[in-house]
Amino acid sequence: MFKGKTLLITGGTGSFGNAVLDRFINTDIGEIRIFSRDEKKQDDMRKKYNNDKIKFYIGDVRDIESLRTVIYGVDYIFHAAALKQVPSCEFFPLEAVKTNVLGTNNMLTIAIEAGVKKVVCLSTDKAAYPVNAMGTSKAMMEKVFVAKSRTISPDKTLICGTRYGNVMCSRGSVIPLFIEQIKAGKQLTITDPNMTRFIMSLEEAIDLVMFAFENAESGDIMVQKSPACTIGVLAQALKELFNVDNEIKIIGIRHGEKLYETLLTNEECAKAIDMGSFYRVPADKRDLNYEKYFTCGDEERIKLAEYTSNSTERLDIEGVKAKLLTLKYIREEIEKFRR
Repeated sequence: MFKGKTLLITGGTGSFGNAVLDRFINTDIGEIRIFSRDEKKQDDMRKKYNNDKIKFYIGDVRDIESLRTVIYGVDYIFHAAALKQVPSCEFFPLEAVKTNVLGTNNMLTIAIEAGVKKVVCLSTDKAAYPVNAMGTSKAMMEKVFVAKSRTISPDKTLICGTRYGNVMCSRGSVIPLFIEQIKAGKQLTITDPNMTRFIMSLEEAIDLVMFAFENAESGDIMVQKSPACTIGVLAQALKELFNVDNEIKIIGIRHGEKLYETLLTNEECAKAIDMGSFYRVPADKRDLNYEKYFTCGDEERIKLAEYTSNSTERLDIEGVKAKLLTLKYIREEIEKFRR
């Protein structure tokens, strides 16, 4: 389906963009455009991949005019541009709004104008029952793309989204921090050992985006079922893999963090569809004329349970170790540490 097509990845210099390139670069895709404001990372990627299929564009989703320079001839968009760090968004919430909310609106406006065939917007479990600025801005991002999907025929531009939990070893995540602390012989700093988080690999994140790309209807939010673990178990699993005995130091929950995350809310369970390894959350297609709904009665509620990092499959230390060892980054770091 990507043969000869042009794919645009916003925020393409991040972990997700690199993983997409690793998967697509040797396929028959026509062109991949990387759009971001980080010229250093773009230059690093240009040298790393050295492939004429990849084109680099400097710009910012906050600036709608910079999006116009990249959109011509684009068939599909993976929208990954975002401010993602919870504590920094707590201190600068309007910056999160500018990128995550207004930037998404800019991107969708330009995509619709240009007749882009399909757009997949990447969201996060923190958008469900948000308690922090990052999650709130991502929740609004979801509202923006669902609302936009109502304004355009899916035959012209199909807009959908994904929502997933923590991606292991992504930029700024806790696993690389723990590994740095292990290698330096320092204490492993844990916010709360009982805090639970969904865990998935970058490859699984791409699998979710591809599943959404192939199966989602306009306005859908697609959710991938994922296991979870406590932060305490994660730290212990890494200590055992590296065969170290670093002391663990509990530092307390940081600004804006929750004890557990939610991928599917109780309210979404009323309409969500269980698709095996995924949930589909269809958009509410009703209009604002509520009078007609008073006479039609209520539809029967679908009996799904709220899906959280406390209610999903909980991995023990051995399970987390097995999950970590599926990652090339972990295997390489262990090998370097043992030399």
